[in-house]
Amino acid sequence: MKIKLPEKFLPRLIMTLLGVIICAIAVGFFKNSLFGIDPFQSFAQGSHARLFSGVSYGTYYMGISFIMLVIVLILDKHYIGIATILNLFFSGYIVDFANNYIAVMIPEPTLVVRVVMLLIGVVVLCFASSLYMTSDLGVSVYDAIPIIISKRTGKQFRIMRICSDLICVIIGALCGLLPGLGTLITAFFMGPLIDFFNRKFSAPLLEKFKA
Repeated sequence: MKIKLPEKFLPRLIMTLLGVIICAIAVGFFKNSLFGIDPFQSFAQGSHARLFSGVSYGTYYMGISFIMLVIVLILDKHYIGIATILNLFFSGYIVDFANNYIAVMIPEPTLVVRVVMLLIGVVVLCFASSLYMTSDLGVSVYDAIPIIISKRTGKQFRIMRICSDLICVIIGALCGLLPGLGTLITAFFMGPLIDFFNRKFSAPLLEKFKA
């Protein structure tokens, strides 16, 4: 039986691979800035420390990721694809590599360098997220939630993303994990920045490719 590939599959696949890889590298910069963690990690680490400390963090994180995967499958399985698999099973290793490499190259960053790494991390993370979201070959299970809510309610994606990020930050804070500067910047600006890159770069780029 012949498998029908999506329109413009090759450019979509390239955008997906580049997006996931660059996202993971950007997280390495973000982590080395020492200005906090991203909103979803704030929720995961905070709730783990307060409620599920008897379970290893890796097991807990896999558990909540699986629960979110099931939710997305029920709500709209269209968003489960290649990028979802890459995020679940491979991006963590790329993050570890980038994080360790940057830490070795810049072992004791000054405040100015930390700010630069934070800016690089946030902006590049949003750019890369835009690449793989626009490719429409799946998204991470966390990214899928605000996209689905936006689609079902008609509300703008950037607003739904800010809401989901803020909910994660608030839950993390209630569990005792106070947000850092980078966490707050990500919560308020990641949605609008991804939306900006979607409109100004990723969508026009995909349109340039022939079917």
